[in-house]
Amino acid sequence: MAAEISDRVREIAAARELSESEVFERALERGLEALWEDLVLAQYLAGDLDRAAAIDRVGRATVERADRERSVVEDDVDWGLNA
Repeated sequence: MAAEISDRVREIAAARELSESEVFERALERGLEALWEDLVLAQYLAGDLDRAAAIDRVGRATVERADRERSVVEDDVDWGLNA
């Protein structure tokens, strides 16, 4: 696995004309952003964070997408229970 990651980093660095350390920095930033969104949305959907605070932290579009996804899941569960 480590060799595969190293190969990918080298390939990305070469293709984007970046240093390998820049590739790692960008990967870390993207990963942290995804983890942050997951945390904020989990807190919001659990009722531990209000909607306005969630929007402040991850943006309106992200919160609205989570609301739509929750609604779809709830509709599917309702359908399954009543089928």
